[in-house]
Amino acid sequence: MTSDPAHPRVVFVNRYYWPDELATAQLLTDLAEGLAARGVAVTAIASHDGAPTTPARVARRGVEITRVRATRWGRRSFAGKAADYLTFTLAARRALRTRLHADDWLVALTDPPALAPLAASAARRARARLVHWLQDIHPEISLTLSGSPLLALLARPWMRRRDAAWRHADACVAISRDMAALVAERGVPPARVRVIPNWAPGGDALAPVPAEANLLRQELGLAGKFVVAYSGNLGRVHALEPVLAAAALLRDEPDLLFLFAGDGPRRPALEAQARQLGLANVRFGPAQPRARLAESLCVGDVHLVTLRAGCERLVFPSKLYGILAVARPIVYVGPPAGELAEAVRRSGAGLTVDVADPPALAAALRELRADAARRVAMAEAATRWSRATGGLPAALAAWTELLAPG
Repeated sequence: MTSDPAHPRVVFVNRYYWPDELATAQLLTDLAEGLAARGVAVTAIASHDGAPTTPARVARRGVEITRVRATRWGRRSFAGKAADYLTFTLAARRALRTRLHADDWLVALTDPPALAPLAASAARRARARLVHWLQDIHPEISLTLSGSPLLALLARPWMRRRDAAWRHADACVAISRDMAALVAERGVPPARVRVIPNWAPGGDALAPVPAEANLLRQELGLAGKFVVAYSGNLGRVHALEPVLAAAALLRDEPDLLFLFAGDGPRRPALEAQARQLGLANVRFGPAQPRARLAESLCVGDVHLVTLRAGCERLVFPSKLYGILAVARPIVYVGPPAGELAEAVRRSGAGLTVDVADPPALAAALRELRADAARRVAMAEAATRWSRATGGLPAALAAWTELLAPG
């Protein structure tokens, strides 16, 4: 069986898809359904959630969804995550043997990281075309965070395989210019490296919610509080310990509250650290469902976007686009150089603080709390920045052009 060459089919593969609400699931669902609405035949291969009521095959909004059996043992345990990666990789390989055909486009995301060589092999076998959609760069993230020479040595064979998979693909799509430059440095011809930024989940559906209409802020009892929000994955690449250090410096200012909304491997350690320090001005809450994302983001008077040193070329926090869409000021806590830091400074939508300087973060938050006019100006700049990115429509146009026949 082959696809119609005039309308080639697109097959996405990623561990998560709707109704999962992880960032890559939401982005992939937006893109897949957007392409399907434009008349593209789209298949998504993702992991099954294990629920008996979840069908293995279903069509939704023009997208054919195939769910493969794989473990979902959790994001906090290394062993559990390794099992999840391995079982999904093996199941996805089996699915691609029957679901991928000549002249299809195979678009492989980076969850799990082992998809790169798997996708290259599957595309070659089926005589399909291949795109790597790079949401992050592995194993460089692990190497940067661990600093282990032994791990670097063990990773070299894998990196050679991954680089070869990148070089032989029809395109590598990076979500930032810094990531694209790194991919080119690994030997991918520049003509085959594209930059297509991410967008706010749901596209234009995300918009500011006035404080008086924000039921979630009322439910959380935040009246009279200046809320410093961190929303999203509490993962290893995010510099969150400096945030707790700043919270400790501000502990005697009862109207200032730090709110962490989300989950991830670092959450238990961060909660334990906050308890140890006796930080009554720090609160942890669950990630809100997509239907309440606008309310959740608008709970914050300012939002934190953080990165550990050395990770600025390896990941680009997609939470940024949701924050911009709801017109909230940004405080970027991370390396002072790099694309994200430069963009925040250039836009006027927020402040940048060196990840190694918690006192500077505390001072910046005091300044923003005291200066409502400045926050309004930053919110207006955030709106301008959000509009300039083009959001989901711009991404759909770029992907449609990339996947066009010819």
